[in-house]
Amino acid sequence: MGPSVLFIHPDLGIGGAERLVVDAALALKSRGCQVQVWTAHYDIGHCFSETLDSGIPIRCCGDWLPRSIFGKCLALCAYIRMIFLAFYVVFLSGEQFDVVFCDQVSACIPVFKLARNRKRVLFYCHFPDQLLTQRTLLLKKLYRTPIDWLEERTTGMADCILVNSHFTAKIFKKTFTSLSHIQPDVLYPSLNVSNFKHSVSDDLSEFVPAKRETVFLSINRYERKKNLNLALEALSSLHSKLSLLEWEKVHLILAGGYDDRVRENVEHYQELKEIAEKSEMSNHVTFLRSFSDKQKCNLLHNCACILYTPSNEHFGIVPVEAMYMHCPVIAVNSGGPLESVVDGVTGFLCSPTAAAFSDAMEKFVRNPTLKTSMGKSGNARVMENFSCEAFSDLIYHYICKLMECR
Repeated sequence: MGPSVLFIHPDLGIGGAERLVVDAALALKSRGCQVQVWTAHYDIGHCFSETLDSGIPIRCCGDWLPRSIFGKCLALCAYIRMIFLAFYVVFLSGEQFDVVFCDQVSACIPVFKLARNRKRVLFYCHFPDQLLTQRTLLLKKLYRTPIDWLEERTTGMADCILVNSHFTAKIFKKTFTSLSHIQPDVLYPSLNVSNFKHSVSDDLSEFVPAKRETVFLSINRYERKKNLNLALEALSSLHSKLSLLEWEKVHLILAGGYDDRVRENVEHYQELKEIAEKSEMSNHVTFLRSFSDKQKCNLLHNCACILYTPSNEHFGIVPVEAMYMHCPVIAVNSGGPLESVVDGVTGFLCSPTAAAFSDAMEKFVRNPTLKTSMGKSGNARVMENFSCEAFSDLIYHYICKLMECR
């Protein structure tokens, strides 16, 4: 019987962080580990399908605690929810486990150190939380100062720290100055190819009007930091470069994770729709709020390429998913995509401007064979660098290493 691993995560939805947690849990289960996942929120109507049928226990506790205070103090509430969850697991649940896999919120780590049998903790840093919000107001700076201090101090209490890219490793060292003695290891997120085994068709009529031959696709949560408006601006710029006949064959699908409990999702969705309407592009844009794995496969199979618009994204699993499905990627030339996308081979890396993105998009309009050639190269790159087997080997190695240190 392998080690017993407890995963603790704030909200087991359908984002990139959640994808990694689910994949890590599945990888360890496949290696004979006993795995369980504890979270403050879990909705069977808004989750990855593997959480429903993998046999991994999903426990939820603390969802009654507020997610915000009148739409503010999201970080504080997240910390409180995770600390409460950790206390419940350690002192009230009766669960037995050897190692804790924690990510996103490090504030719960000290609780596991208070346990009668101190637990070994692996912390996976997707990106320093303190860099995910702006501090333009003095009140915001004052509010965040103790939270930022707590994040750095508790992150340093982990027995093993992993990051999702060399880019994040550099940011980690630069941000957490008191942890300069720590060199986090890089563990790239993997691609669970079983999620892409659905049968696909050559029909996108469910999403786009007939005769739209060149379909661009964006997949990201409806959050402002994802810079989805860049996709709309690039489409508008592309419009000016095409003839009327060419333009009538172009379409954009903005597909994104959407949770009506999250105010920003609701507001930004409306903002993007208004931008499309004001630019008179509504009939060339489809807004898709959340989608099934089968729909995602069909979209990636049929679109000309993915538009990946976030800047300084810590890793970004979407480009890897796209390349696996033989779909080229147009991404911003910063952050994680610099490590996943090969410029001119599996897609194009561009400055985050409408002009640069539209120049790359125009190449796919003028030369449809790019989809095939770049798609083939992208698939080969994923199989070589981001396979589930390599990810499973490494995550199991780190768990076993922690067990040896007990």
